[in-house]
Amino acid sequence: MRALAPAITGLELPAVEKTSEEQAKDPLQILIATILSARTQDAATHAASTRLFKAARTPRTLARLPVKEIERLIYPVSFFRFKARYVKACCHMLVARFGGQVPSTMAELVTLPGVGRKTANLVLILGFRSLENICVDTHVHRISNRLGWVKTTLPDETEQALYRATDRRWWPYINLYLVTWGQNVCRPVYPRCGDCAIRGECPRIGVRKVQRVQHVVPVQGRKA
Repeated sequence: MRALAPAITGLELPAVEKTSEEQAKDPLQILIATILSARTQDAATHAASTRLFKAARTPRTLARLPVKEIERLIYPVSFFRFKARYVKACCHMLVARFGGQVPSTMAELVTLPGVGRKTANLVLILGFRSLENICVDTHVHRISNRLGWVKTTLPDETEQALYRATDRRWWPYINLYLVTWGQNVCRPVYPRCGDCAIRGECPRIGVRKVQRVQHVVPVQGRKA
């Protein structure tokens, strides 16, 4: 993790992290952006989130938007019709059960439509500055197994295994570091092992073919 910290400097932020920085870590915007991000490219997620929050910025105003309007605003995210219904239903529940506020506990967050442990953990980390949670998505699951930190088959198993396998001080940063690295270097197919800052520490479990070395170009202005 210490080696990855400087290595991700200058690389493109994951979409939800970008939304978090731009919107002063607003739990609602992090929640909705994470719902939209499932199986969707970061650029599409960020653009859709930006359009949606220009139209409505609170649970009450979002809940009043027609589903068709939400669909229009978030297209072309994957499964945009389903996600539009989740957004509306989620905001209705925030108003009806939580006084228009995003709840700050795992137990409450996972009662919201479209919200599982991954989304809830990211909201707690980015929106409420929790130091007690690890958010596991496909990149974290893949890289944790590739590094040999865990030996798991499902992301929920990986989350629980990482609590046992890693130092608590790194928990809030695992998602940021591994997702950023996974999108740029440690990719699912043909990872760029020759470009990897931690290649000397990685047993490359499950890796069969790698991409030849190429320079990773940082995004100007990005700071760790």
